[in-house]
Amino acid sequence: METLKIGQTKISWLNGGVTNLDGGAMFGVVPKPLWSKKYPVNELNQIELRTDPILIQKNGLHILLDSGIGNGKLNEKQLRNFGVYEQSSIEESLKALGLTVTDIDIVIMTHMHFDHACGLTKWKNDKLVSVFPNAKIVTSSIEWEEMRNPNIRSRNTYWKENWEAVEEQVETFESSTVITEGVVMHHTGGHSDGHSIVIIEDGGEMLVHMADLMPTHAHKNPLWVLAYDDYPMDSIQNKQKWIQYGQSHQAWFIFYHDAFYRGIKWNDEGAIIDRIERKRD
Repeated sequence: METLKIGQTKISWLNGGVTNLDGGAMFGVVPKPLWSKKYPVNELNQIELRTDPILIQKNGLHILLDSGIGNGKLNEKQLRNFGVYEQSSIEESLKALGLTVTDIDIVIMTHMHFDHACGLTKWKNDKLVSVFPNAKIVTSSIEWEEMRNPNIRSRNTYWKENWEAVEEQVETFESSTVITEGVVMHHTGGHSDGHSIVIIEDGGEMLVHMADLMPTHAHKNPLWVLAYDDYPMDSIQNKQKWIQYGQSHQAWFIFYHDAFYRGIKWNDEGAIIDRIERKRD
């Protein structure tokens, strides 16, 4: 399990499962000869994408950033179509840290697409229940509204199975919200209308989690946005803003989806000056 510490804040990557999605969709209008130099692709034109929640331990709180692909939530067709070869083992990851799902105080949801939100609920006695029963679940008000009332495009990724059982746990915000001192969510839109990023600060250091505005290190170019993005110009503008902000503070950029790096630190010129590689079996 990879970890990172800044100040008194500890970051740990849990095992939330893996998907393999179409590389063309993940890089939008960028030609394959360009993006495939930066991120490996298989014979089916799929790229490997982790769905690994990030545990933030700060100020005596256990905060989970997104929830993974879940376990037992997808049918055989969905497992095949989304290239899910490994499902979540969040409970085992938490156990290795001396924790259980009941110890999670807050779950912060950058957005609620299925590959981020399936881990919020699980089947128990033929009924969906909350995986994190003691947690407050935080997402933007725009995201929560679309989650419950998806449109013709978004209904393929916003599923009632991922929100109905946790509805009473959800708290929403408008533009920004302080989760705890040093952990702030900012609404950005772009990937989804309600998409948010997370900034973590402690001990004079900073972490920036761009979520699906920059799902992997290969998406650093502000123009390299996903075909899945509902509002690509918003993605581009916010990538420019927050990447520049992070680089100017020598921040770590940390990832939920990247199959190769947990975090990367770039300098002002865009050169990698530090990295945390994901341990691969």
